[in-house]
Amino acid sequence: MRAVVAEDHALLRDGLTRLLEAHAIEVVAAVDDAASLETALRRDDVDVAVVDVRMPPTFTDEGLRAAIRARTERPGLPVLVLSQYVEQLYARELLASGEGGVGYLLKDRVTDVSAFVQSVRTVAAGGTALDPEVVASLVTKARESTPVGRLTDREREVLALMAEGRSNAAVAAALFVTEKAVSKHINNVFTKLDLPVSPDDHRRVLAVLAYLQA
Repeated sequence: MRAVVAEDHALLRDGLTRLLEAHAIEVVAAVDDAASLETALRRDDVDVAVVDVRMPPTFTDEGLRAAIRARTERPGLPVLVLSQYVEQLYARELLASGEGGVGYLLKDRVTDVSAFVQSVRTVAAGGTALDPEVVASLVTKARESTPVGRLTDREREVLALMAEGRSNAAVAAALFVTEKAVSKHINNVFTKLDLPVSPDDHRRVLAVLAYLQA
């Protein structure tokens, strides 16, 4: 797997690079500004980008904007965004395409190395990996008039954990239920969100995106 790392702080950029390469993820470019990031994301050999939201020159949203533009040029380009805070607008913009291969983590989560590396792999594989605080912030905006309003509290809990990139086994462990029960809840979610079986769609990703964008 090949990654691009975009982070303006030299120590964190070097740390992320070393961490990823220690887990068999080759960093093909490590950049410190948005212009360099845009150039790096045009490479054909990039499997995933790990991007800081705020980068030079204005330190507002350059990193995210560069990632969104890259996903416009190359739909589905896997991007994992790192941010110091939960910024709803940025998270929603990243999710706006309706495709998978996206992640949004708070920088504090990088200290959990195994979870961070798994998030990178999940995003690279086309899934979603969202920080629990991001999920909590976004789902409070859900409206009962949408299909999401049909979900039970338990189904919402299951879907929130799915949004964090957890497997059925991990969801079951977190909720102290069986994997069979989790599978049943997930099937109910697919039905209530009008997501029929399709060989061309990843229903798990579509369900998470529908939930977060509601």
